[in-house]
Amino acid sequence: MTESSSAVAVLEAVDSALVLLTVEEAARRLRIGRTTAFRLVLDGEIESVTVGRLRRVPADALPAFVAKLRHRPAEEA
Repeated sequence: MTESSSAVAVLEAVDSALVLLTVEEAARRLRIGRTTAFRLVLDGEIESVTVGRLRRVPADALPAFVAKLRHRPAEEA
């Protein structure tokens, strides 16, 4: 295992234990771009909450978003 791949493995292990994610962390979990993730959050497609001045995505909102995508009719996708 190279140094960079071991660093990614550590980040993913820590990332999976978090309850609230930054939009960037949510994007990384979904394997989508940061800009796309911000657009989905702003459009309300991915649930998010405000903590003080920070925008966070509940970790359980990601499986809910994917489930919504899976049940969309083909013409909407």
